Amino acid sequence: MSVEMIGLLGLVALFVLLGLRIPVAFAMFTVGFIGNMILNSPQAAMSQLASDSFSLAATVELVVVPLFILMGNVATETGMSRKLYDAAYAWIGSIRGGLASATVVACGGFAALSGSSVASALTIGRVSLSEMERFKYDNRLSTGVVAAGGTLGILIPPSTGFVIYALLTQQSIGRLFLAGVLPGLLLLSMFILTILVITWFKPEMGPKGPKTTLSDKMRSTGGATPILLVIVLTIGGIYTGIFSPVEASAVGAGLIILIGALSGKLTLKTFWKAAQDSVVTTATVMLILISAYMIKTFLALSHIPQWLGGFLETADISTLGVLSIMLLIYLILGCFLEGFAMMVLSMPIFFPVVQQLGIDPIWFGVLVVLTLEMGLISPPVGLNVFIVKSVAPNVSLGRMFRGVAPFWLAMFITLIILVAFPQISLILPDTMIN
Repeated sequence: MSVEMIGLLGLVALFVLLGLRIPVAFAMFTVGFIGNMILNSPQAAMSQLASDSFSLAATVELVVVPLFILMGNVATETGMSRKLYDAAYAWIGSIRGGLASATVVACGGFAALSGSSVASALTIGRVSLSEMERFKYDNRLSTGVVAAGGTLGILIPPSTGFVIYALLTQQSIGRLFLAGVLPGLLLLSMFILTILVITWFKPEMGPKGPKTTLSDKMRSTGGATPILLVIVLTIGGIYTGIFSPVEASAVGAGLIILIGALSGKLTLKTFWKAAQDSVVTTATVMLILISAYMIKTFLALSHIPQWLGGFLETADISTLGVLSIMLLIYLILGCFLEGFAMMVLSMPIFFPVVQQLGIDPIWFGVLVVLTLEMGLISPPVGLNVFIVKSVAPNVSLGRMFRGVAPFWLAMFITLIILVAFPQISLILPDTMIN
Protein backbone atom coordinates (compact mmCIF):
# COMPACT_ATOMS: atom_id res chain seq x y z
CA MET A 1 0.00 0.00 0.00
CA SER A 2 1.37 3.43 -0.96
CA VAL A 3 2.10 6.07 1.66
CA GLU A 4 -0.46 8.36 0.00
CA MET A 5 -3.18 5.72 0.45
CA ILE A 6 -2.21 5.30 4.11
CA GLY A 7 -2.52 9.07 4.52
CA LEU A 8 -5.98 9.12 2.92
CA LEU A 9 -7.14 6.21 5.09
CA GLY A 10 -5.84 8.10 8.12
CA LEU A 11 -7.94 11.14 7.17
CA VAL A 12 -11.01 8.93 6.71
CA ALA A 13 -10.41 7.36 10.13
CA LEU A 14 -10.06 10.83 11.63
CA PHE A 15 -13.41 11.99 10.27
CA VAL A 16 -15.04 8.76 11.47
CA LEU A 17 -13.73 9.38 15.00
CA LEU A 18 -14.95 12.98 14.89
CA GLY A 19 -18.34 11.74 13.66
CA LEU A 20 -18.46 9.45 16.71
CA ARG A 21 -18.04 12.58 18.89
CA ILE A 22 -14.54 11.67 20.06
CA PRO A 23 -12.89 14.89 21.34
CA VAL A 24 -10.87 16.43 18.54
CA ALA A 25 -7.54 16.34 20.42
CA PHE A 26 -7.85 12.61 21.13
CA ALA A 27 -9.04 11.83 17.59
CA MET A 28 -6.10 13.66 16.01
CA PHE A 29 -3.62 12.19 18.48
CA THR A 30 -4.82 8.63 17.83
CA VAL A 31 -4.63 8.91 14.04
CA GLY A 32 -1.36 10.87 14.09
CA PHE A 33 0.41 8.55 16.54
CA ILE A 34 -0.69 5.31 14.86
CA GLY A 35 0.07 6.78 11.43
CA ASN A 36 3.58 7.73 12.56
CA MET A 37 4.09 4.21 13.92
CA ILE A 38 3.08 2.69 10.57
CA LEU A 39 5.05 5.05 8.31
CA ASN A 40 8.06 5.37 10.59
CA SER A 41 8.40 3.21 13.69
CA PRO A 42 6.94 2.94 17.22
CA GLN A 43 10.19 4.27 18.67
CA ALA A 44 10.15 7.27 16.33
CA ALA A 45 6.51 7.99 17.18
CA MET A 46 7.25 7.94 20.92
CA SER A 47 10.32 10.11 20.42
CA GLN A 48 8.32 12.63 18.41
CA LEU A 49 5.59 12.76 21.06
CA ALA A 50 8.15 13.56 23.74
CA SER A 51 10.04 16.14 21.69
CA ASP A 52 6.91 17.90 20.38
CA SER A 53 5.37 18.10 23.85
CA PHE A 54 8.56 19.55 25.32
CA SER A 55 9.18 22.02 22.49
CA LEU A 56 5.59 23.29 22.64
CA ALA A 57 5.75 23.71 26.42
CA ALA A 58 9.02 25.62 26.00
CA THR A 59 7.65 27.92 23.27
CA VAL A 60 7.80 31.43 24.73
CA GLU A 61 5.21 32.78 22.29
CA LEU A 62 2.64 30.36 23.69
CA VAL A 63 2.61 32.38 26.93
CA VAL A 64 0.19 34.79 25.23
CA VAL A 65 -2.55 32.14 25.35
CA PRO A 66 -2.96 31.80 29.16
CA LEU A 67 -2.32 35.51 29.75
CA PHE A 68 -4.88 36.79 27.25
CA ILE A 69 -7.36 34.13 28.40
CA LEU A 70 -6.78 35.24 32.00
CA MET A 71 -7.33 38.85 30.94
CA GLY A 72 -10.69 37.97 29.41
CA ASN A 73 -11.77 35.80 32.35
CA VAL A 74 -10.92 38.50 34.90
CA ALA A 75 -12.86 41.02 32.79
CA THR A 76 -15.82 38.62 32.78
CA GLU A 77 -15.73 37.91 36.51
CA THR A 78 -15.47 41.61 37.44
CA GLY A 79 -18.33 42.79 35.21
CA MET A 80 -16.23 44.91 32.85
CA SER A 81 -18.42 43.77 29.96
CA ARG A 82 -21.30 45.69 31.54
CA LYS A 83 -19.30 48.93 31.43
CA LEU A 84 -18.47 48.42 27.75
CA TYR A 85 -22.13 47.76 26.96
CA ASP A 86 -23.33 50.75 29.01
CA ALA A 87 -20.94 53.09 27.18
CA ALA A 88 -22.06 51.88 23.75
CA TYR A 89 -25.71 51.94 24.85
CA ALA A 90 -25.43 55.55 26.07
CA TRP A 91 -24.18 56.81 22.71
CA ILE A 92 -26.19 54.81 20.16
CA GLY A 93 -28.96 53.08 22.11
CA SER A 94 -31.56 55.73 21.25
CA ILE A 95 -31.44 55.19 17.47
CA ARG A 96 -33.50 52.55 15.67
CA GLY A 97 -31.84 49.20 16.34
CA GLY A 98 -29.52 51.03 18.71
CA LEU A 99 -29.52 48.37 21.43
CA ALA A 100 -28.50 45.75 18.88
CA SER A 101 -25.76 48.04 17.52
CA ALA A 102 -24.57 48.69 21.08
CA THR A 103 -24.37 44.93 21.56
CA VAL A 104 -22.11 44.61 18.50
CA VAL A 105 -19.84 47.41 19.74
CA ALA A 106 -19.68 45.82 23.20
CA CYS A 107 -18.84 42.44 21.62
CA GLY A 108 -16.03 44.11 19.68
CA GLY A 109 -14.69 45.75 22.83
CA PHE A 110 -14.89 42.57 24.86
CA ALA A 111 -13.26 40.64 22.00
CA ALA A 112 -10.23 42.90 22.41
CA LEU A 113 -10.00 41.71 26.01
CA SER A 114 -10.81 38.01 25.77
CA GLY A 115 -9.80 36.74 22.31
CA SER A 116 -12.64 34.22 22.57
CA SER A 117 -15.86 34.10 20.56
CA VAL A 118 -17.65 31.89 23.07
CA ALA A 119 -16.73 34.18 25.98
CA SER A 120 -17.84 37.26 24.02
CA ALA A 121 -21.22 35.77 23.08
CA LEU A 122 -21.88 34.41 26.57
CA THR A 123 -20.77 37.46 28.52
CA ILE A 124 -22.35 40.17 26.35
CA GLY A 125 -25.45 38.02 25.86
CA ARG A 126 -26.08 37.96 29.60
CA VAL A 127 -25.89 41.75 29.69
CA SER A 128 -27.73 42.72 26.50
CA LEU A 129 -30.48 40.17 25.86
CA SER A 130 -32.57 41.24 28.85
CA GLU A 131 -32.31 44.89 27.77
CA MET A 132 -33.42 44.12 24.21
CA GLU A 133 -36.28 41.99 25.53
CA ARG A 134 -37.36 44.86 27.80
CA PHE A 135 -37.62 47.20 24.80
CA LYS A 136 -39.59 44.63 22.74
CA TYR A 137 -36.88 43.66 20.27
CA ASP A 138 -37.73 40.76 17.98
CA ASN A 139 -35.91 37.77 19.48
CA ARG A 140 -34.55 36.77 16.06
CA LEU A 141 -32.64 40.05 15.89
CA SER A 142 -31.58 40.09 19.55
CA THR A 143 -30.24 36.52 19.65
CA GLY A 144 -28.82 36.74 16.13
CA VAL A 145 -26.83 39.87 16.89
CA VAL A 146 -25.33 38.37 20.07
CA ALA A 147 -24.32 35.14 18.31
CA ALA A 148 -22.84 37.03 15.35
CA GLY A 149 -21.23 39.77 17.44
CA GLY A 150 -19.57 37.15 19.60
CA THR A 151 -17.68 35.81 16.59
CA LEU A 152 -15.60 39.01 16.61
CA GLY A 153 -13.70 37.38 19.49
CA ILE A 154 -11.43 35.38 17.17
CA LEU A 155 -10.84 38.14 14.60
CA ILE A 156 -10.24 41.25 16.69
CA PRO A 157 -6.91 40.82 18.55
CA PRO A 158 -5.89 39.31 20.86
CA SER A 159 -7.22 36.23 19.08
CA THR A 160 -6.65 32.66 20.18
CA GLY A 161 -7.33 31.66 16.57
CA PHE A 162 -4.42 33.78 15.33
CA VAL A 163 -2.12 32.34 18.00
CA ILE A 164 -2.90 28.76 16.96
CA TYR A 165 -2.53 29.66 13.27
CA ALA A 166 0.83 31.31 14.00
CA LEU A 167 2.13 28.25 15.85
CA LEU A 168 0.94 25.85 13.13
CA THR A 169 2.45 27.90 10.29
CA GLN A 170 5.45 29.54 12.03
CA GLN A 171 4.15 33.07 11.40
CA SER A 172 4.51 36.20 13.54
CA ILE A 173 1.82 36.50 16.21
CA GLY A 174 2.28 40.28 16.31
CA ARG A 175 1.77 40.65 12.54
CA LEU A 176 -1.33 38.45 12.67
CA PHE A 177 -2.79 40.45 15.56
CA LEU A 178 -2.33 43.69 13.63
CA ALA A 179 -3.69 42.10 10.45
CA GLY A 180 -6.95 41.38 12.28
CA VAL A 181 -7.60 44.96 13.44
CA LEU A 182 -8.99 46.56 10.27
CA PRO A 183 -10.90 43.45 9.09
CA GLY A 184 -12.39 43.22 12.59
CA LEU A 185 -13.51 46.85 12.48
CA LEU A 186 -14.83 46.34 8.94
CA LEU A 187 -16.87 43.33 10.04
CA LEU A 188 -18.15 45.22 13.09
CA SER A 189 -19.28 48.04 10.77
CA MET A 190 -20.95 45.53 8.43
CA PHE A 191 -22.89 44.10 11.37
CA ILE A 192 -24.13 47.56 12.35
CA LEU A 193 -25.06 48.29 8.72
CA THR A 194 -27.00 45.01 8.66
CA ILE A 195 -28.92 46.07 11.78
CA LEU A 196 -29.72 49.47 10.24
CA VAL A 197 -31.00 47.82 7.05
CA ILE A 198 -33.15 45.32 8.97
CA THR A 199 -34.70 47.98 11.21
CA TRP A 200 -35.17 50.36 8.26
CA PHE A 201 -37.45 47.88 6.51
CA LYS A 202 -38.93 46.42 9.72
CA PRO A 203 -38.80 49.09 12.48
CA GLU A 204 -40.75 46.86 14.86
CA MET A 205 -37.81 44.43 15.04
CA GLY A 206 -35.57 46.99 16.76
CA PRO A 207 -37.41 49.90 18.40
CA LYS A 208 -35.54 52.96 19.58
CA GLY A 209 -34.23 52.95 23.13
CA PRO A 210 -34.55 55.85 25.59
CA LYS A 211 -32.51 58.97 24.96
CA THR A 212 -29.63 59.70 27.31
CA THR A 213 -28.27 63.04 28.43
CA LEU A 214 -24.75 64.22 27.71
CA SER A 215 -23.85 63.72 31.36
CA ASP A 216 -25.04 60.09 31.15
CA LYS A 217 -22.93 59.60 28.04
CA MET A 218 -19.83 61.04 29.69
CA ARG A 219 -20.36 59.05 32.88
CA SER A 220 -20.74 55.77 30.98
CA THR A 221 -17.73 56.54 28.82
CA GLY A 222 -15.70 57.35 31.92
CA GLY A 223 -16.57 53.96 33.39
CA ALA A 224 -15.30 52.19 30.27
CA THR A 225 -12.23 54.39 29.74
CA PRO A 226 -9.75 52.28 31.81
CA ILE A 227 -10.74 49.18 29.84
CA LEU A 228 -10.43 51.00 26.51
CA LEU A 229 -7.00 52.30 27.53
CA VAL A 230 -5.82 48.74 28.22
CA ILE A 231 -6.99 47.70 24.74
CA VAL A 232 -5.25 50.66 23.07
CA LEU A 233 -2.08 50.13 25.12
CA THR A 234 -1.72 46.42 24.30
CA ILE A 235 -2.48 46.63 20.57
CA GLY A 236 -0.77 50.02 20.17
CA GLY A 237 2.27 48.72 22.04
CA ILE A 238 2.62 45.85 19.56
CA TYR A 239 2.18 48.19 16.56
CA THR A 240 4.76 50.71 17.75
CA GLY A 241 7.26 48.04 18.74
CA ILE A 242 7.18 48.97 22.44
CA PHE A 243 5.93 45.49 23.36
CA SER A 244 6.26 42.07 21.85
CA PRO A 245 2.97 40.10 21.84
CA VAL A 246 4.17 38.19 24.92
CA GLU A 247 4.98 41.41 26.78
CA ALA A 248 1.69 42.96 25.66
CA SER A 249 -0.25 39.99 27.04
CA ALA A 250 1.53 40.32 30.40
CA VAL A 251 0.92 44.08 30.54
CA GLY A 252 -2.73 43.66 29.54
CA ALA A 253 -3.42 40.92 32.08
CA GLY A 254 -1.63 42.85 34.83
CA LEU A 255 -3.56 46.06 34.13
CA ILE A 256 -6.93 44.29 34.00
CA ILE A 257 -6.18 42.61 37.34
CA LEU A 258 -5.16 45.99 38.77
CA ILE A 259 -8.33 47.70 37.49
CA GLY A 260 -10.47 44.90 38.89
CA ALA A 261 -8.73 45.07 42.27
CA LEU A 262 -8.99 48.86 42.52
CA SER A 263 -12.69 48.75 41.63
CA GLY A 264 -13.28 46.27 44.45
CA LYS A 265 -14.86 43.73 42.09
CA LEU A 266 -11.86 41.38 41.97
CA THR A 267 -11.75 39.31 45.14
CA LEU A 268 -9.65 36.25 45.86
CA LYS A 269 -12.69 34.10 45.06
CA THR A 270 -13.33 35.70 41.65
CA PHE A 271 -9.63 35.68 40.78
CA TRP A 272 -9.37 31.99 41.67
CA LYS A 273 -12.39 31.25 39.45
CA ALA A 274 -10.82 33.22 36.56
CA ALA A 275 -7.48 31.45 37.05
CA GLN A 276 -9.11 28.00 37.12
CA ASP A 277 -11.03 28.68 33.89
CA SER A 278 -7.83 29.95 32.27
CA VAL A 279 -5.89 26.80 33.21
CA VAL A 280 -8.61 24.53 31.79
CA THR A 281 -8.80 26.46 28.51
CA THR A 282 -5.01 26.62 28.16
CA ALA A 283 -4.69 22.88 28.79
CA THR A 284 -7.28 22.22 26.08
CA VAL A 285 -5.36 24.39 23.61
CA MET A 286 -2.10 22.60 24.48
CA LEU A 287 -3.64 19.16 23.92
CA ILE A 288 -4.97 20.27 20.54
CA LEU A 289 -1.57 21.68 19.53
CA ILE A 290 0.35 18.54 20.56
CA SER A 291 -2.14 16.44 18.59
CA ALA A 292 -1.81 18.84 15.65
CA TYR A 293 1.95 18.36 15.55
CA MET A 294 1.48 14.58 15.57
CA ILE A 295 -0.94 14.58 12.65
CA LYS A 296 1.13 17.22 10.82
CA THR A 297 4.11 14.83 10.82
CA PHE A 298 1.92 11.91 9.74
CA LEU A 299 0.54 13.86 6.76
CA ALA A 300 4.05 15.00 5.80
CA LEU A 301 5.27 11.37 5.85
CA SER A 302 2.29 10.33 3.71
CA HIS A 303 3.11 13.02 1.11
CA ILE A 304 -0.52 14.22 1.03
CA PRO A 305 0.41 17.95 0.83
CA GLN A 306 2.90 17.29 -1.99
CA TRP A 307 0.34 15.18 -3.84
CA LEU A 308 -2.28 17.92 -3.53
CA GLY A 309 0.18 20.59 -4.68
CA GLY A 310 1.13 18.51 -7.71
CA PHE A 311 -2.51 17.89 -8.57
CA LEU A 312 -3.32 21.60 -8.46
CA GLU A 313 -0.33 22.36 -10.68
CA THR A 314 -1.40 19.87 -13.34
CA ALA A 315 -5.03 21.03 -13.09
CA ASP A 316 -3.90 24.50 -14.23
CA ILE A 317 -6.11 26.38 -11.75
CA SER A 318 -5.33 30.04 -11.05
CA THR A 319 -4.11 31.15 -7.64
CA LEU A 320 -7.44 32.91 -7.01
CA GLY A 321 -9.24 29.74 -8.05
CA VAL A 322 -7.24 27.60 -5.60
CA LEU A 323 -7.81 30.15 -2.82
CA SER A 324 -11.55 30.18 -3.57
CA ILE A 325 -11.69 26.37 -3.45
CA MET A 326 -9.90 26.29 -0.07
CA LEU A 327 -12.22 28.94 1.39
CA LEU A 328 -15.25 27.07 0.05
CA ILE A 329 -14.01 23.89 1.76
CA TYR A 330 -13.68 25.86 5.01
CA LEU A 331 -17.23 27.18 4.67
CA ILE A 332 -18.57 23.66 4.13
CA LEU A 333 -16.52 22.10 6.94
CA GLY A 334 -17.60 24.95 9.23
CA CYS A 335 -21.12 23.55 9.17
CA PHE A 336 -19.94 20.32 10.81
CA LEU A 337 -16.62 20.89 12.61
CA GLU A 338 -15.56 23.14 15.48
CA GLY A 339 -13.38 26.00 14.22
CA PHE A 340 -10.04 25.16 15.85
CA ALA A 341 -10.39 21.52 14.85
CA MET A 342 -10.94 22.63 11.26
CA MET A 343 -7.84 24.82 11.31
CA VAL A 344 -5.62 22.19 12.90
CA LEU A 345 -6.78 19.51 10.47
CA SER A 346 -6.44 21.62 7.35
CA MET A 347 -3.20 23.55 7.86
CA PRO A 348 -0.81 20.60 7.31
CA ILE A 349 -2.55 20.03 3.95
CA PHE A 350 -3.37 23.56 2.77
CA PHE A 351 -0.44 25.63 4.03
CA PRO A 352 2.25 23.98 1.85
CA VAL A 353 0.00 24.76 -1.14
CA VAL A 354 -0.35 28.36 0.06
CA GLN A 355 3.44 28.67 0.22
CA GLN A 356 3.88 27.00 -3.15
CA LEU A 357 1.47 29.46 -4.81
CA GLY A 358 3.06 32.51 -3.16
CA ILE A 359 -0.09 33.53 -1.25
CA ASP A 360 0.72 35.91 1.61
CA PRO A 361 0.45 33.75 4.78
CA ILE A 362 -0.68 36.66 6.97
CA TRP A 363 -3.51 37.54 4.57
CA PHE A 364 -4.45 33.87 4.28
CA GLY A 365 -4.56 33.63 8.09
CA VAL A 366 -7.10 36.47 8.26
CA LEU A 367 -9.27 34.80 5.60
CA VAL A 368 -9.12 31.46 7.41
CA VAL A 369 -10.07 32.98 10.76
CA LEU A 370 -13.00 34.82 9.14
CA THR A 371 -14.31 31.55 7.66
CA LEU A 372 -13.95 29.95 11.10
CA GLU A 373 -16.13 32.77 12.44
CA MET A 374 -18.76 31.98 9.84
CA GLY A 375 -18.75 28.36 10.99
CA LEU A 376 -19.59 29.52 14.52
CA ILE A 377 -23.06 30.62 13.33
CA SER A 378 -23.60 28.06 10.54
CA PRO A 379 -26.21 25.32 11.07
CA PRO A 380 -26.34 22.61 12.24
CA VAL A 381 -23.36 22.96 14.64
CA GLY A 382 -23.18 26.77 15.06
CA LEU A 383 -21.45 26.78 18.45
CA ASN A 384 -22.19 30.44 19.19
CA VAL A 385 -25.90 29.90 18.51
CA PHE A 386 -25.99 27.12 21.09
CA ILE A 387 -24.11 29.35 23.54
CA VAL A 388 -26.78 32.05 23.11
CA LYS A 389 -29.45 29.36 23.49
CA SER A 390 -28.10 28.67 26.99
CA VAL A 391 -28.71 32.34 27.86
CA ALA A 392 -32.09 32.60 26.07
CA PRO A 393 -33.66 29.13 26.50
CA ASN A 394 -37.14 30.44 25.60
CA VAL A 395 -36.10 31.16 21.98
CA SER A 396 -36.10 28.23 19.56
CA LEU A 397 -32.95 27.29 17.66
CA GLY A 398 -34.86 27.74 14.41
CA ARG A 399 -35.57 31.40 15.19
CA MET A 400 -31.96 31.93 16.26
CA PHE A 401 -30.55 30.50 13.03
CA ARG A 402 -32.98 32.67 11.03
CA GLY A 403 -31.78 35.61 13.10
CA VAL A 404 -28.10 35.04 12.31
CA ALA A 405 -28.68 34.54 8.56
CA PRO A 406 -28.36 38.27 7.62
CA PHE A 407 -25.16 38.51 9.67
CA TRP A 408 -23.73 35.41 7.97
CA LEU A 409 -24.39 37.16 4.66
CA ALA A 410 -22.59 40.27 5.98
CA MET A 411 -19.60 38.08 6.88
CA PHE A 412 -19.60 36.54 3.40
CA ILE A 413 -19.58 40.01 1.81
CA THR A 414 -16.72 40.98 4.14
CA LEU A 415 -14.82 37.86 3.06
CA ILE A 416 -15.21 38.85 -0.61
CA ILE A 417 -13.97 42.38 0.19
CA LEU A 418 -10.90 41.03 2.00
CA VAL A 419 -10.11 38.66 -0.87
CA ALA A 420 -10.45 41.52 -3.38
CA PHE A 421 -8.44 44.00 -1.30
CA PRO A 422 -5.62 42.22 0.60
CA GLN A 423 -4.16 45.54 1.80
CA ILE A 424 -7.04 45.92 4.28
CA SER A 425 -5.40 43.05 6.17
CA LEU A 426 -1.78 43.86 5.38
CA ILE A 427 -1.44 47.64 5.77
CA LEU A 428 -0.97 47.60 9.57
CA PRO A 429 1.47 44.66 9.77
CA ASP A 430 3.43 46.09 6.82
CA THR A 431 3.84 49.44 8.59
CA MET A 432 4.42 48.17 12.14
CA ILE A 433 7.61 49.27 13.85
CA ASN A 434 10.17 46.52 14.60
